[in-house]
Amino acid sequence: MGKADFKSVYIREAHPTDEWQMDSNVEEDVCYPQPRTLEERLVIARDFIERHGWKIPLLVDDMENKVDWVFAGWPERLYVIETDGTIAYKGETGPFGFHPEEVEAWLAQRFPPADSEAAGTGERQ
Repeated sequence: MGKADFKSVYIREAHPTDEWQMDSNVEEDVCYPQPRTLEERLVIARDFIERHGWKIPLLVDDMENKVDWVFAGWPERLYVIETDGTIAYKGETGPFGFHPEEVEAWLAQRFPPADSEAAGTGERQ
């Protein structure tokens, strides 16, 4: 059984065609205008899941961008939230502050493998 649940949240387009289009979006054929309705945002989220075979549950922020507002997630950011709701890890904003390896290291320290837990006690798991 896993020790951590992963969720991703689609907030708003970082590089929409009607605001700040990037050449890489054209090259990858992911060109969307900024969604104006939740339905438009859901279409883009579904397209992302299908294109990338995304397995992590993808939540979609509302049109008031409440998740983005609370977590300052634009354009991308990583958090670890404890079961009691406290923020245990808050990464810097991406793309330059986006470091999944930091979250990986944090999780490895927080949830050490069963062998290393037993090593200190002389017990086998």
